[in-house]
Amino acid sequence: MLLLRSMRFHLFARTGSSPVKGLGPCTDVLSLQAGPLPLQSPQLWHTFHAGPWLSSSASSKELLMKLRRKTGYSFVNCKKALDTCGGDLKQAESWLHEQAQKEGWSKAAKLHGRKTKEGLIGLLQEENTTVLVEVNCETDFVSRNLKFQQLVQQVALGTMLHCQSLKDQLSTYSKGFLNSSELSELPAGPEREGSLKDQLALAIGKLGENMILKRAAWVKVPTGFYVGSYVHGATHSPSLHNLVLGKYGALVVCETSECKVNLEDLGRRLGQHVF
Repeated sequence: MLLLRSMRFHLFARTGSSPVKGLGPCTDVLSLQAGPLPLQSPQLWHTFHAGPWLSSSASSKELLMKLRRKTGYSFVNCKKALDTCGGDLKQAESWLHEQAQKEGWSKAAKLHGRKTKEGLIGLLQEENTTVLVEVNCETDFVSRNLKFQQLVQQVALGTMLHCQSLKDQLSTYSKGFLNSSELSELPAGPEREGSLKDQLALAIGKLGENMILKRAAWVKVPTGFYVGSYVHGATHSPSLHNLVLGKYGALVVCETSECKVNLEDLGRRLGQHVF
């Protein structure tokens, strides 16, 4: 009871909803839900025909294997890229991405309007900032694909970089929301060129389904606050240890005057209770 007297809770849950009944005027609620369907085979862009660059030398084969491993594109497309670029690995990689981008935008236009009832939530925490993003696709099959999960990761990282660029002087917690259009315009990050919508087009070109960067929410806290979180069906990203993926997600901001109090479990249970 002493612990509860020293704390105030600010709940983040369902976007656009009114405060949770019974939690009082200081309660603020936000959660995201990734909206099960027939599977489709992931597809790359239209198949290219291999040109004259088909050397049997060990160095040529090594370049082909290296380009294939680095980009993940098919052997046929990698051969076409090396043929077009005269065996220059760096130029071939850029050419592949350019072609994928063009095909992605073309495919995105064709698939526009198809329902995206599946997807994933991505929750990323770094120091005093936590972001929650939602990316939708057509089928559960694609939502389990590594390339789709990498897209969610990129969206979470882009949102995190955006939040960290906001130089707030925090006396209490601050929060923010990004709709689909705002989220799409964010820079993809220091290791990727273009915006998040460009990364979305690449993913559509590779996986052959309509996808949407649905929305994002973030919260930043000063000393004395703690952000608890809960993700339903949680799995950790294979390439980013502090990114959690799942179907539903909630953030709970806790405030306490007890510096040594461990709020991790309490925050998780409160986040779970939101659902």
